[in-house]
Amino acid sequence: MAKKVPLRQCLGCREMMPKSELIRIVRSNDGQFAVDATGKLNGRGAYICKKSECLKKAVGSKALEKAFKVSIPAEVYEQLDKELRDIEE
Repeated sequence: MAKKVPLRQCLGCREMMPKSELIRIVRSNDGQFAVDATGKLNGRGAYICKKSECLKKAVGSKALEKAFKVSIPAEVYEQLDKELRDIEE
């Protein structure tokens, strides 16, 4: 029997993709944000493609703010942008 692949929606392009192909952004219980490369950090998660254009779309539509129901610090977006550029290189 084939193993079920968990799908998640990218907040930028809104496409459903396997969880392993996306970057997870986590908000911990104490309100701290982190980019979760392992996918195992505790907290509420949201997903975004590994493309900088999807991050730009998510920022423009305030998709992360809507997903977490809180405003996102600029440092989180900067960290995400840096990680995406590292992945794309």
